[in-house]
Amino acid sequence: MRELHELSALEQARAIREREISPVELTRHYLDRIERIDPQVGAYVTVTAELALDQARDLEKQLPDGPLAGVPIPIKDLNLVKDVPIMFGSNAYRGFVSPVDDTVVERLREAGTVMLGKTATPEFGLPCYTETYLSPPTRSPWDLARSAGGSSGGAAAAVAAGLAPAAQGSDGAGSIRIPAAVCGLFGIKPTRGRISFAPIIPDLVGMSTNGPIARTVADAAALLDVMAHNNPGDVFLAPPHEGTFLEHATRDPGRLRIARYAEPVVPGAVVEPEVLAAYEEAAKTLAALGHEVVEIPSPFGPEVVPEFSTLWFAFACMHPVADHQVGELRPITARLRERGFATSAPTFLQAHAALQGAVRQALTITDGYDAVLTPTVTQPPRPVGWFEDVEDVDETFERMKRFAAFPAIYNVSGQPAVNLPLYWTDQGLPIGVMLGGRIGGESTLISLSAQIEAYRGSFWGTRRPPIW
Repeated sequence: MRELHELSALEQARAIREREISPVELTRHYLDRIERIDPQVGAYVTVTAELALDQARDLEKQLPDGPLAGVPIPIKDLNLVKDVPIMFGSNAYRGFVSPVDDTVVERLREAGTVMLGKTATPEFGLPCYTETYLSPPTRSPWDLARSAGGSSGGAAAAVAAGLAPAAQGSDGAGSIRIPAAVCGLFGIKPTRGRISFAPIIPDLVGMSTNGPIARTVADAAALLDVMAHNNPGDVFLAPPHEGTFLEHATRDPGRLRIARYAEPVVPGAVVEPEVLAAYEEAAKTLAALGHEVVEIPSPFGPEVVPEFSTLWFAFACMHPVADHQVGELRPITARLRERGFATSAPTFLQAHAALQGAVRQALTITDGYDAVLTPTVTQPPRPVGWFEDVEDVDETFERMKRFAAFPAIYNVSGQPAVNLPLYWTDQGLPIGVMLGGRIGGESTLISLSAQIEAYRGSFWGTRRPPIW
């Protein structure tokens, strides 16, 4: 007899529909686990126990239609939830309460999910590790001495530790795929414009998007179905797709043509042997499933890195910080903002234009393939504190770039991409691989990922961290 947290999100929803369990019972189960286990993991920055139980009680009275009704789904602390504190990972926003729901949260409410709380994120979602002044570091459930990644580190740690069946995350430079890779999960960065940021967060250049993190492909696909929407005023609109994403998790993808490369675009980045082993094993799996795997050079060159960095510096300045609170920012945040405020508008626009030119050229290569295989990150999960264990704060940013040398390309291009948890080291640490797709091609990535999951199921689906 499996415990409730052993069930997938879709299995939990089915059990609720068939009245085998109740939303309140399931919610209490997770709240109990969070109370016992999360002090070691640091997945949640705010637990909304009473709100969650109130939602669960309401769902017992009237359960909406939908594949995830009654299932707990936590929200990242970069997303607005009405009357709930939102701190954006920063001491500068401690005590700030959101005046509205954002439209992703509205969609999750309408689908009948239960919000357990807000998951931890680094300050303003900027670093690829989740260490703040607000709460303890967010740790990988596979090894509590290791970072859970970022910026959706809390979301990934919660799912990997069995503190939520799936989670909402967001991804501006790999922020879903990086923590999914180091926490052994499946995560989807959707196509640009698939999910609205309304009503407050601007689309800007379209690098960031919401997306799902889950243990199974079907759970992530179902959560993507719930979150996908557009609102008036959205700058970007993704191409329409056929059917639901969940339906595509049960479809044979057919024989696909898949490119692969493992050359990092970031100068000085080195793909470590265990990461290369994961990449090679993934390529063998794809070939064993009958797909054509073709070696290609990197579609992007190192010249895109300083242009991307220019945009990232400017994005660090988006959150207003009062003068008297600037000293409360973490050193990496303060340094990124310093460089961002020193960036002129023409420099920002020139960098954006250069990146668009690089994307136009790269897509002439990648559009010839159904998917592209790369590593997700260049190294196994890093120890907590490793990124900031330097004398010069600029070196922290360099370490971030070298570690996360692959994911941000798809934020620049707007293509969808997923992390697949296909490999564990001899020390029991997960290492992910990434598949990118054509613009609007989430359905193909989901079908292919589900095929790989079924083929590798005993290795992928049954692995659990010691803290589980």
